[in-house]
Amino acid sequence: MDPTHRGPEQYGRDNDGFGDGPGRRRPARDQLTPDPGQPTPPQARVVRLIAGDYLLTVNPVDGSEVELCPPGERPGPPARRTAAGRTDRERATAPPVPPGPPAPQLPLLERAQERERLARLLAQGRSVRLTGPAGSGRTALLDAVAADCADLAPDGVVRLNGYKRTATDLLYGLFEAVHDSPQHRPDRAGLLEKVRGIGAVVVLDDLEFGGAALEELLDATPECAFLFATVPDVAAPTTDSHLEEVFLAGLGRGAAVDLLERAVERPLTDEEANWAGDLWFESEGLPLRFVQAGALLRQRDLLRTDPEAYGVFGGDGRPADAPFGHDQDVDGVHIPLPSLGEGAAPAPLLASRLSASARDTLRFAVALGGEVPHQAHLPALIGDTHADAALGELAGCGLLSPAGPRYRLAAGVVTQLEAAGYGEDLTDRARTAAQHYAWWAGHPSVTPERVTAEGDAVVAAMAQLVPGDGAGQTSAAVLLARSAAPAFAAGLHWGAWERALRIGQEAARLAGEVAEEAYFHHELGVLALLTGNPDRARAELETSISMRGALADKSGAVAGRRALALVADRSGGPLPLVLTPPGDELPVPRAEEPPVPPTRATSSVTQTLSRPYEAAATAVISRQNAPKAAGGGRFALLAGARRNLVATVAGVLLTGVLGTVVALGLTSGDDDVQGNQDVTTEQSRSQDDGEDEAPADSPADASTPGGTDSGDSAATPGPSGGGTTPSSSGTPSTDPTGPSDGPSSDTPSSSEPPHRPTKSSTPTKSSTPTKSTSPTATPTDTGSPSPTDTATDPEPSSPDTSDSASGPSLSSPSSPSAPSSSSAAASADGGPAVA
Repeated sequence: MDPTHRGPEQYGRDNDGFGDGPGRRRPARDQLTPDPGQPTPPQARVVRLIAGDYLLTVNPVDGSEVELCPPGERPGPPARRTAAGRTDRERATAPPVPPGPPAPQLPLLERAQERERLARLLAQGRSVRLTGPAGSGRTALLDAVAADCADLAPDGVVRLNGYKRTATDLLYGLFEAVHDSPQHRPDRAGLLEKVRGIGAVVVLDDLEFGGAALEELLDATPECAFLFATVPDVAAPTTDSHLEEVFLAGLGRGAAVDLLERAVERPLTDEEANWAGDLWFESEGLPLRFVQAGALLRQRDLLRTDPEAYGVFGGDGRPADAPFGHDQDVDGVHIPLPSLGEGAAPAPLLASRLSASARDTLRFAVALGGEVPHQAHLPALIGDTHADAALGELAGCGLLSPAGPRYRLAAGVVTQLEAAGYGEDLTDRARTAAQHYAWWAGHPSVTPERVTAEGDAVVAAMAQLVPGDGAGQTSAAVLLARSAAPAFAAGLHWGAWERALRIGQEAARLAGEVAEEAYFHHELGVLALLTGNPDRARAELETSISMRGALADKSGAVAGRRALALVADRSGGPLPLVLTPPGDELPVPRAEEPPVPPTRATSSVTQTLSRPYEAAATAVISRQNAPKAAGGGRFALLAGARRNLVATVAGVLLTGVLGTVVALGLTSGDDDVQGNQDVTTEQSRSQDDGEDEAPADSPADASTPGGTDSGDSAATPGPSGGGTTPSSSGTPSTDPTGPSDGPSSDTPSSSEPPHRPTKSSTPTKSSTPTKSTSPTATPTDTGSPSPTDTATDPEPSSPDTSDSASGPSLSSPSSPSAPSSSSAAASADGGPAVA
């Protein structure tokens, strides 16, 4: 069945009334024929993974979704693979066998000493670094040593490839090789815990890093013995590393000639032996050069018997593409040996004698930076149904080398072919490969494991197009990254996932595709969250949400805000305010999160409010947020729908307005006192109050109702209503019973601190003689209590220590009737009472 045209019952839908039976109806002919104008939308390959504490849902449409993994879906401990399971996995991850006749099996010559030493060190639990130039036969030596150490460790031998892999990638590769845990990727802590208990001989080819990264890999796996193979250009290990160093040189002259004879499968002639000696000197005895030289001699033998054997020669007997000016005698009698330069760089001459499909395969490999597409892709890329046989031709000539589950061009082949003109149409080949891989990676029938195995070629195809100035280059890279990135994520190849996302984001930026760029930012944010980098995750997700908000992409913005809310929840920070499409709800933070603190401007205004106004403003804000509090107590400025956000902002603005009004009233308090002649009875003072002056530091000043003393009172009438003492402002108050229209004289003002006695310049006139030794000083206090607090203070006042002859005041600080009776007496005598 075609995977893109499945039956409706496979999607949980009924048959929509079609078919036979009661209540069914036959569809018309035009209903069975698909409408070419409305093609069937492709299926979205949604995969659910467990990544540490998170449940990841890979959604290729709107972006991956991440949430905390529910307890019921957490996987159990991963099971270890058995010996048979490890063998099956190694066979499945090995490079495919090229089609065609098998290549000659060459022995391992002059490597017995190195082979024995490496096996002995690994048996002792030592890790070894094998260093040799490209083409020195490191891979063949690793295969032999791995066979010798098959039974040394409890977890056997693990084969890994370090080409374009980091230390973290290799740790996850080791975990997957030993443990059977599908759809599960542990976090960093869980990974280190699992690999610490692995005991295996790890054979790692093409290592590309050293120094601290290599030391990190060794420290994480104390029970493993590593055999690294690398080139001299890679950074050396640290000085305190306990790695053993083994250097691999080229073959001797005798061994090189012997290898050439085994490759040709016949004895060499004297002329060929002399040519082999010159080649040994030129190539420094690298085995790869003699394998390729053997392929040249085999082609020469075939041409001597059949000039048309390869089908590449013209009617005159010369190669159709003029193989680099080499003069060949094709009369079946004699063909001269290749020159020394052609023997040292044999790739162009070897390619000229291959089939057209093989040469096209080489052009695609050069365009992909040396990555050879899988043989299953060659018919579609080249346009030849038998193009898959080209891989066998290239392998038989020594132009390929294994790299993990696939093949690459051998060392130096890319440079030689580029010099021969195989890279002229590099951009067109890369765009063709990108378009093919985009269709293939996005097809529902292709599993993520297959896309992951072809990951290096897929990433190389999109990397060759960015940056690019050709028509459609960046758009092709965006399409490929959009199709392959979800497959990389589902296949747990997160190194390729990150590279594809970054290349796709850059390509989308260059192409001006804002929607695709927002998708890549979203995926990068999810990846950063899963790998334990919340700061980068927050930045990527905020960028994605802002871009999707500008595009009115509602579903994408919702997915981004959910991920951003999880980032804020896990990192403990407040949820930032980002652009959202109209009508969308903002994410609601958790109930235990503290409310968002007010801004500096709001704090400065609300601090000027007195407690009654603060209570009123708090009541307004509480009423605005009452529905949210009743629904679960999730109060925050960003909680709820947009209308709740507007109501909250209105409450804050109301608080600011009230604060401004009160502040203006307080700053004009002195003018109101001078022009206000209406004083209530609670603001009056008795004669004794004016005479009892207390020191400035007396507690009675703060506990007296109204907080006033003789210095605050402008005039105090005597028992007979005689004279008044002018106030400091010079204006007496004449109406003791009228209501106060403004703030009373007790209200704190900006020019005079309240509730503190001031220095009186004129002695108080009274019928009772007073003896005042010193006036009361005026202290300054900016943090005086409000009138409400002072009026209800239950503490009794301290005894008056004034030298007044009249003795202590008769008015009790806790009794409000004393100043009222004094004011009434003054009013009866006609004398004004000034507060």
